Amino acid sequence: MLFTEPTFLFLFLPLLLGLYFVKRVHAGYANVLLLVASIIFYAKGGGGFTWLMLGSITFNYWMAIAVDRARATSESRARTVLAAAIGVNLVVLGWFKYANFFVQNIDAVLKSAGGSGFALPEVLLPIGISFYTFHAISYVVDVYRRQATAQKSPVHAALYLLLFPQLIAGPIIRYKEIAGQLARRVVSLDDFAAGVRRFIIGLGKKVLIANIVAGPADAIFALPPSKLIGPYAWLGIVCYTLQIYFDFSGYSDMAIGLGRMFGFRFPENFRWPYIADSVQEFWRRWHMSLSSWFRDYLYVPLGGNRLAPWKTYRNLVVVFFLCGLWHGASWNFVIWGLFHGTFLVLERVGLGAALKRIHPVARHIYLLVVVMIGWVFFRAADLPSAVTYLRAMFGFGVGEFPALRLSWYLNPEVRLALVAGIVGSMPIVPALTEWARRIRPARALATEFAGALALVAVFMAVLLQVASRSYNPFIYFRF
Repeated sequence: MLFTEPTFLFLFLPLLLGLYFVKRVHAGYANVLLLVASIIFYAKGGGGFTWLMLGSITFNYWMAIAVDRARATSESRARTVLAAAIGVNLVVLGWFKYANFFVQNIDAVLKSAGGSGFALPEVLLPIGISFYTFHAISYVVDVYRRQATAQKSPVHAALYLLLFPQLIAGPIIRYKEIAGQLARRVVSLDDFAAGVRRFIIGLGKKVLIANIVAGPADAIFALPPSKLIGPYAWLGIVCYTLQIYFDFSGYSDMAIGLGRMFGFRFPENFRWPYIADSVQEFWRRWHMSLSSWFRDYLYVPLGGNRLAPWKTYRNLVVVFFLCGLWHGASWNFVIWGLFHGTFLVLERVGLGAALKRIHPVARHIYLLVVVMIGWVFFRAADLPSAVTYLRAMFGFGVGEFPALRLSWYLNPEVRLALVAGIVGSMPIVPALTEWARRIRPARALATEFAGALALVAVFMAVLLQVASRSYNPFIYFRF
């Protein structure tokens, strides 16, 4: 179920809120209600894979308890149970997400060697499997590390893994961050209002910016090489750069806002990543819950930066190779991950120091160009298409200037979305709001009223867009 579809906005969410606040909220009633609602939410799109997810929840619930008990008697036994839990989770993830990819590559190798090759019936990808698998692994690992206590209540444990706002596309939440909130939480009027504001902001990001700039991005990436020239290629990747940010950060805003409405505080997932001036800083701002997950559960256990420099660089490359593979079973995603990992290494060995000696604007341009080149691999259908697109971007394409003009893609709606996207990717509006409150505190009420009117206008514009067009689902649903 999409947060932006009428069924969710005008049936599921209002009905759930009504039932949630129909009586004085307490954890027992509220958690059971949210658990049932989350199962219904997932089942609408997940279908038969709902049973897989429920099986994963049951398995990890018992494995966390087993790890907790084993720690009391034997460290080695606890490690064995932990390894079994992680292994089963990764096997399930590997089968559903990577079986087709590995079989296709093995088939290609066999055929190139003169063999007959083989095929596997297509394995469908369950929605959100990467996210709830990472939630499950972090939960069991934290229990092993004594950073969390195994949850004895199956309802609380299931709700942590299944809570519908963050179920499909994050943020990736650690159990220790939410354990206390599962047991007890209070929703104040201020909390609820803040959640509504955040949810509407996320709606606006997704529907009024991401969905609109997706039009020219999709059209340009679909052009044949004979019609793809530099200006079009740059326009397409600029649109996609804004699309993926406002699509995913919009979802995260909606998830955080929904959680706040029900009394949960989720961690932030984005912090203006496009204002960064290095790849290192970009990854401290982009999809922060995933970055910190890989840091704490892979990079640090590998030795992090405590080892010899070459081992630190190796760890970075390994982490980003797996980060790319996590995003999708495709060589494009692998190359995207290795591309970012390579620049992280280069910035550590000297490029970062060199960047600090140049003008901040030049550093920012460097970051944006690197990120946009990476997004080409992320967006292109396959590796040859990505290479063709990059050649066109840098003037080495085979396309001739077609009859179409850039203005055909840049209708007034797209231009407005591009301007809003560029402004919205920087902390300009929050800075102006804070400045206004600080300079003219007597007008704070007027500022709040203007903000409320702006939110109403955004929500009305979202409804008009939802009613007038078919819109694409969230990009990260397929991960």
